[in-house]
Amino acid sequence: MYSINLKKPQVIISTGLTSYKNIYSHEEVLKDRKNALESYLKSYGGYFVLPSIICCSKTGLIIDGHHRYHTLVGLNVDLIPVTWIAYNDETIRTHNSKEKMLSKREILNVINTKKMLKPKSTLHEIQTIEDDWKPLILISSLFEINL
Repeated sequence: MYSINLKKPQVIISTGLTSYKNIYSHEEVLKDRKNALESYLKSYGGYFVLPSIICCSKTGLIIDGHHRYHTLVGLNVDLIPVTWIAYNDETIRTHNSKEKMLSKREILNVINTKKMLKPKSTLHEIQTIEDDWKPLILISSLFEINL
């Protein structure tokens, strides 16, 4: 269940846990944000709830959640909560500004080139049944994490 009504609910393939080795970043992270998130999560004493990382179901590329992913890996979490999506679907866009929008091909090509994009270079959104565009994180599922 999600807080928005998706134009195409079938864009969400599945949700579950996967090895951190099965998913890949396309953006660098801001160290201060990653460190702040790590400190915040550690303050809970080993148990916390976190939204899933959103990944392309075909490639394993992280679409949303780079800071969460790198923080979890830094905390030695082996199984990462993931929502797998059909990334190439037209109801997902890479940015809300046409001037800043990258093609999905450019983003997916990071897997081949290993050349990371700058932090926050994408701002993925998903289309609702009302034809509004909302932040992609709204399709994340909450997961319990025990360190």
